[in-house]
Amino acid sequence: MQDKVNSESPLVVLAAAAHPDDVEFCMAGTLLRLGELGAKLHIWNLASGSCGSNELDVQAIRILRQQEAEQSARIADARLHPPLVDDFELIYQTDLLRRVAAVLRGLRPQVMLIPSPEDYMEDHQNACRLLVSAAFVRGMRNFQTFPPLEPIDGEMTLYHAMPHGLRDGLRRPVRPQLFVDTTPVIARKQQMLEAHASQRQWLERSQGTDCFIETMLEQSRELGRLSGRFEHAEGWRRHNHLGFCAEHADPLSELLGASCVLDELFEHDQRRGEP
Repeated sequence: MQDKVNSESPLVVLAAAAHPDDVEFCMAGTLLRLGELGAKLHIWNLASGSCGSNELDVQAIRILRQQEAEQSARIADARLHPPLVDDFELIYQTDLLRRVAAVLRGLRPQVMLIPSPEDYMEDHQNACRLLVSAAFVRGMRNFQTFPPLEPIDGEMTLYHAMPHGLRDGLRRPVRPQLFVDTTPVIARKQQMLEAHASQRQWLERSQGTDCFIETMLEQSRELGRLSGRFEHAEGWRRHNHLGFCAEHADPLSELLGASCVLDELFEHDQRRGEP
């Protein structure tokens, strides 16, 4: 794949989610593909992963999960940003929004890969809401961040990842608008997820997930099947452009070319002029 990113002013891409391993499960393939094009990659887990163990105390699991996240980020050649709160403290409230907005003003990402608005747990959904609102207020002088940072100009295009299991919290199927071919980077994506070794046993006990690596691969293959083209894929839904970017801004499609395809059903509805 040719380098499509300006080396003098590289595209800044932020993949942000609730917990360590969420980015790796649903977003890492697309992040890696953009990295191949020369984009500057960032990973941010808003919560520490503090509830991801019944054996270790809070401080010990915080440290372990941060170390695992750092190992994963090294595999992606991405900069890892520190969490803001512990698990289940991701609440949509003003003080936390000010802190999230400060990170975005300092980082200035042009592309944000963020969680699905609907998923099986509140941390995922609240992370999504906080990130969307923080991006929206990036240029509003009268919204004060913590720490205080000046508002910024520039577009941000937001893409929502697929929920776990490709279903919302009420078990309804969720279908993406875009598919990104992750077949060429699936081994590295798996390595990134494997870095979160502490979660194997935890997920087996807490959620009945026998092997979270195979669960990720199964979802990846299913999205590839739905794409009608790829062996492995990640799915994305583009956020409404209003307040964020130009109406037809779609950097994933522009940069990834044939490695990014529009869902046939969504494309059919677009041709008919349906929302």
